[in-house]
Amino acid sequence: MNTEPLVPRPRLVYALTEPGRFLLELNTLLLAHPWLRRARRGDGHPVMVLPGFMGADGSTAALRYYMRLWGYDAQGWGLGRNLGLRASDPDFENRVAEQLAAIVRRQGRKVSLVGWSLGGVLARELARACPEHVRQVITLGSPIGGNPKATTIWRLYELATETRLDSEELRERIARMIEPPPGVPCTAIYSESDGIVAHQVARERETPLTQSIRVSASHVGLGYSAAVMFLLADRLAQPEGNWKKFRRPRLGNLLLA
Repeated sequence: MNTEPLVPRPRLVYALTEPGRFLLELNTLLLAHPWLRRARRGDGHPVMVLPGFMGADGSTAALRYYMRLWGYDAQGWGLGRNLGLRASDPDFENRVAEQLAAIVRRQGRKVSLVGWSLGGVLARELARACPEHVRQVITLGSPIGGNPKATTIWRLYELATETRLDSEELRERIARMIEPPPGVPCTAIYSESDGIVAHQVARERETPLTQSIRVSASHVGLGYSAAVMFLLADRLAQPEGNWKKFRRPRLGNLLLA
């Protein structure tokens, strides 16, 4: 029996306006640059940034630029385009785990994982498999809520990965993915106007170590949003072993959503 929650896909108007809103968000980021340069800093620990579906490290360059500006050792994942989990590439997840382990060996410190869209799904699974290496996970518009078809590109994903999202094997795995990685703080940044991933499936289940934070952004613009950058600076600065949930500033509704 199909127990998949009924979640509507993003509204068509949000999907159609993604390009225009992205340009607006990019310009807003340029205007906010002087302010973001002075954003909160942490202890400079390593950060691994995972791109979204069909994206490569170039797509996360702005995210890593600001993280480095704040003093963090921000790195891409170094695995080319993110084509997701594919039957033709059974070693994919092992290679991602090897990249994480290599950073830990070089730096001798736990790594924060930041994943955009599909990259966030992989980041949570990486934390589930290697919790001893992961300091925290931050997802940006990632479909982590259990319904893989609650997106506007699910057919493209099936074609590109040669997988069926309604296969029994994948259903069982997705059911496990809904639960946050035990013992690892997780922050889900989502937008109700996301034109690619339904905001209902981009949120974390509420636990003492999870939080979902709403921003106003397009899906493509999540990696270039001034509000997202502000949140990343705050979340990455959380002391290791003393993670606390984000508290909106007085002007939070104006700034974030």
